[in-house]
Amino acid sequence: MTQLDWACVRLVVFDVDGTLYRQRQLRLRMALQLLMHTALKRDPKTVSVLARYRRVRERLGNEQVINFEHMLITQTAAATGVSPDEVRSVVLEWIERKPLQYLAACRYPGLSQLFVGLRRSGKTIGVLSDYPAKAKLDALGLSADYVVSAADEGIGLLKPHPRGLEFLMATAGVEPQETVVVGDRVDRDGLAAQRAGARALIRSSRPIGGWQVFARYDDALFGPFI
Repeated sequence: MTQLDWACVRLVVFDVDGTLYRQRQLRLRMALQLLMHTALKRDPKTVSVLARYRRVRERLGNEQVINFEHMLITQTAAATGVSPDEVRSVVLEWIERKPLQYLAACRYPGLSQLFVGLRRSGKTIGVLSDYPAKAKLDALGLSADYVVSAADEGIGLLKPHPRGLEFLMATAGVEPQETVVVGDRVDRDGLAAQRAGARALIRSSRPIGGWQVFARYDDALFGPFI
């Protein structure tokens, strides 16, 4: 694998979930809160809706379904016996709103310094997420020049489809060879970058064959910016 030449990079695109914060730590906190909710409200449906929603979302990403949101909601509703409006309400509360209060405590060390260093070096920072990302960035105390989510108008496809990344690159006015994607999943972030002709850096504590990985944001890989 060729060494990454940061001098040729103009756009650095970050995934959010699992890349900017410790997802396992967040999920443990949310699981405790959900357990308390289920016991106090005697509401087992919330757990089943969230579990089914995540499974359906993964499958629709694998199948590259266009304008996936409608199918995601209706299939989750049908499988769990609740209305589409109830599914939307559960997702809004438990996936988009409630986790925000814990994100800052789960953020990976070194990110603020890295973002500052990237900007100081003239790099453009982008964010590409399968979920709404702007509120999460605010909660993490981070900001990007461009933020794109899979459900945005004109996108409508989950990673690993490259449409979101291609849109982001076009908006930033950069070429694929000037773009690096930083993510935590080869099957989502890595493949999206590969299909768009960009480079990928995968956050992992273990080697992954054929991919450049890093374990921490103070890794020597990011030396020019920290």
